[in-house]
Parts: sequence; structure tokens; C-alpha cells
Amino acid sequence: MQQLDNILKEARERLDAITTAAEAEEFRIRFLGKKSPLTEILRTLGSLSPEERKEVGMQANKARKEIETLFEEKNASLKAAQKQLLAQKERIDVTEPGVRHSLGARHPLTVTIQEISRIFMSMGYQIAEGPEVETVFYNFDALNAGPNHPARDWTDTFYISDDILLRTQTSPVQVRTLQAQEPPIRVISPGRCFRCDTPDATHSPMFHQIEGLVVGEGITMADLKGTLDTFAKEFFSKDAKTKFRPHHFPFTEPSAEMDVSCFKCGGKGCRVCKGSGWIEILGCGMVHPNVLKAGNLDTEKYTGFAFGMGVERIAMLRYGVEDIRLFYENDMRFIDQFK
Repeated sequence: MQQLDNILKEARERLDAITTAAEAEEFRIRFLGKKSPLTEILRTLGSLSPEERKEVGMQANKARKEIETLFEEKNASLKAAQKQLLAQKERIDVTEPGVRHSLGARHPLTVTIQEISRIFMSMGYQIAEGPEVETVFYNFDALNAGPNHPARDWTDTFYISDDILLRTQTSPVQVRTLQAQEPPIRVISPGRCFRCDTPDATHSPMFHQIEGLVVGEGITMADLKGTLDTFAKEFFSKDAKTKFRPHHFPFTEPSAEMDVSCFKCGGKGCRVCKGSGWIEILGCGMVHPNVLKAGNLDTEKYTGFAFGMGVERIAMLRYGVEDIRLFYENDMRFIDQFK
């Protein structure tokens, strides 16, 4: 009984001195834990007489309950004090002006790709994609570019091995699409391309193209011209005019380059169009029979047309950007202009 009085007295004194949560935890282990003196007394009750056991057990439980009550009150007061201290420390002045955060902007190349894609998708085209690391077969052979074609030279193309390279155009997607789908086919394939160009105001070793392909029965050059004329009027201006000039591409026959009337001067002649009133936009033509054969199609039954445009060139013309390197320098002062 004397031990119980001493334990209770000591517990009260220690509780008064507690100021932190760590000290409170030490107190709990010391007076309420499995190895506390109070627990040891309860374990020895079996060695006492029945009368002593009853008296000592009742007093021990009473002491334990009092200690638990005092501890809970102390613990609650510590938590309340900690909460009040935290509230004072993290006090917020709701009248203080907020910090304005600058919102980002879509990259002009992304905007251009999305706008071109939207126009062709509204005409029923689907998006087709292909690998940027290509085989020589898909990048050259299947596109009717023979072994002696100058574009195959190592000075123009990034070769990884004799048979693997970084694609120089998105045209390989044409053949992959022809092999994977049955006509009618109507797809565009935006993506990155790579060539061994020295970076300057108009050249970059990495650039973006959007390739288009239509294959079916009875497809003619008139379909090609009508499609691209519709695109030019939707993308540049409803008053835009188009002009097709004969050209040569190994994967189309006949081939052409398309010019659009200058959207800056309306065809009168200015610095953008170099006084001609016309701006070269893209290359196009009827899909060469050899390309259709590479796609395992019957050239007597199916015909098609293809076109390809450089995204950077169109973006530079549209936004008046004079140096292609600005697209890749990640200067937010440049990007923010396109919000």
C-alpha cells in the first residue's frame, strides 16, 4: 500500500513537469507500461492472502485509473497547446495579395500540327503513326528511291547501322499503312524527321512533317488538287488561291509542288513572298505504282495521291518567325507570344 502511495505521488509530480509530447510518452511507458511498478504490484497479488489481495487490488486499480485520467488530461492539454502554437505559426493573412503564376502556352509547332490535323480530320482523314527509327527498306526502297539515290548518302541521312536509320521523312508511314490496311485509305501522319543539316536560320537536323495519303478506286489528280485547295482555304484564308508546278519525287508520278497565294499581301508581292505573290507550301503527286506494289496492292485496281509539308516552314510563314532555331531554344519569351 505504501508503494502505491509513492507511485501515485511520483506520477502527479512528473505530470506537472511534462511540457512536450516526447516527455508524455516517456511518462506513459514509465507508469502505465507493461514493466511499470504498478503492473509489477498487480502481478504479485497472487501471493497475498484473500483479504490483502482484495484490498491491494482495489487500491492498485484505483491508482491506475487516476494515473490514466491525469495522463489523458495532460495529453489533451499538450495537444491543444501544440495546435494553438501551430495556428499562430501558420497564420494566414487573407487580405494579403496573392502571388500571380504565369500560365504556359502551347508551342507554335504543336498549334500548327493540331490545326492542320483538325482540318484533314474534318475531311475524314485518320491519324497514322510510324517509328522514328526506320529501316532502309521503308525509308528508301519501298518509296522507289533506288540504291543510287542521293538522299541515301551518309552526308544526308543519320545511319545507325547499314540497315537502320533515323527516318528522313514521314513517308515510310505510307507503306506501313498500305501493308496494314485495306483500301479505301485516307490518313495523315504528323511526326519528327531527321537529316544531316547544319543548323541555321532555315535548316535544322530535326524537323516535323505532315504526310497525307489517299488510296482507293478511281482516285485522280483532280481529287488531289481539290483536297489541297480546300486545305489552303481553310488554313490560310478563304480567298487563298493555289497553283501546282511540275516537280519530281521518286514515290509519286506525276509529281508537283503546290504554291498558295501570299497570305500577307494577298498576292500583290511583299517581302514574305519575295515579290512573287506566291509561297511554296508542299510537295504532292499521285502515288507511284511501285509504292503501291510495296504495299501489296493491285495497281490495276487502286490509285492514290500523297502530299507532304514541313510544319516548321508553315509555322514560320504563318507567324512571321525568321529563324527556325527559335522553335527549339525553349525561350519562354518566345513561346509566351503564342498564348
